[in-house]
Amino acid sequence: MAKKTKVPKRLKIGVVDTMFARYDMGAAARAELAQCPGYGGKFTVVAKTVPGFKDLAVAAKNLIEKDGCSIVVALGMPGSAPIDKQCAHEAAQGIMQAQLLTSTPILEVFVHEDESDDPRVLASVFEDRSRKHARNAYWMLFEPEQLSQRAGKGVRQGFADAGPLEYA
Repeated sequence: MAKKTKVPKRLKIGVVDTMFARYDMGAAARAELAQCPGYGGKFTVVAKTVPGFKDLAVAAKNLIEKDGCSIVVALGMPGSAPIDKQCAHEAAQGIMQAQLLTSTPILEVFVHEDESDDPRVLASVFEDRSRKHARNAYWMLFEPEQLSQRAGKGVRQGFADAGPLEYA
């Protein structure tokens, strides 16, 4: 009898974005993941779009429980009004609860509309943050040493890195 060779399971990375965002964050995240080694082979991407950031937690939970995703990148844009900040906090709480309920990482990627008054700068923040968090999700699954190498370095997503602090 021939020995059975175990075929490695193809993992799934979930990407959930919103219609409310003023930038296609999901497209940026999916484009970044498509550049990662093993795309289509050792992992695939499952994408969903929801109306706004308050809908991200349930969508991410469904990507994990119903679609079998091993990690999810949840992308959204809170507006600049005080109520938007409050809603963003509550949405973040929902995302954290979904992580705890599923024991699965959900990377919350919010770009606040008031992070820049310059539309070009804001667009670059959307693009950079979406791509870098998508890459972080990939690293968490397949190359965790990449994260360890950057620990304590003041690495940022969206704007320039802050750099590490020195103790003299």
